Amino acid sequence: MKLGFSVDQVVHDYGDLCQAITDLAVERDAPFSVDEFRTLNRCLDNAIADAVTEFGASRDASVALQQTAEENERLGMLVHELRNYLHTATLAFAALEAGKVPFNGATGAVLKRSLNSLAALLSLSLSQVRGTVELTHEPAFSVASFVAEARNAAALDASAKGCTFSVLEVDAALGISGNRERLLAALVNLLQNAFKFTHAHTEVALSAYAEGDEVLFDVKDQCGGLPPGAASRIFQPFVQVGDNKSGLGLGLSIARRNVVADGGSLTVRDVPGTGCVFTIKLPRRTLA
Repeated sequence: MKLGFSVDQVVHDYGDLCQAITDLAVERDAPFSVDEFRTLNRCLDNAIADAVTEFGASRDASVALQQTAEENERLGMLVHELRNYLHTATLAFAALEAGKVPFNGATGAVLKRSLNSLAALLSLSLSQVRGTVELTHEPAFSVASFVAEARNAAALDASAKGCTFSVLEVDAALGISGNRERLLAALVNLLQNAFKFTHAHTEVALSAYAEGDEVLFDVKDQCGGLPPGAASRIFQPFVQVGDNKSGLGLGLSIARRNVVADGGSLTVRDVPGTGCVFTIKLPRRTLA
């Protein structure tokens, strides 16, 4: 299996071995008796049976291990997204409960969207179990309003962490398309990750701008930079490179998967001694 052979090739090669022994006996003029030939065939037969049994057991173990890993990843992604939406909803509710903001304002809208996102995620999970998944792709929508939604959700994390959160003004003419809920989850994931790792009382910055036929979203933090070699591993599932191990190491993997599903890309640029810049690139669309 490690060398890439199939069980058919293994069985066939045992037949070739029998033929080679027989040909060698003829070549050396050393014929063997019927009993010896039976003994040879019995040895080869036992060897084939053992090989097939071991091959099957190893293959089944390998398949089971892969299925377990895939199931763990799916479950981990569900838990991660549920926790993110619940985290945002909890922060919004705490702010509303304290009476510092009006219920019908931006914080109330964040709470409502978080609850709607929770319901949508559960609905999607049920559809996946039933095998009837249908993801919706919205026509071109405003990048400015999209960034505003992400800003409102992330502002709660900024307040909780005691960090400054700056959002540059966005060109009102910029548009993107795709699954808005999925793309928003990716951007909020990056922002939550930035607030998680940036140093206390520093700044996280969000900007969105056009570059040719693409729209770029930059999330900059001040985490101090990545450990050596981390940039090549940071988007792999269950990989955690920072000191904070409270999560599952799935946020960046989920974010990249969401962005790639809509024809975009997600990369990271390490700024040693300062922090990281995560960049989402998506095709630019014309607003109706």
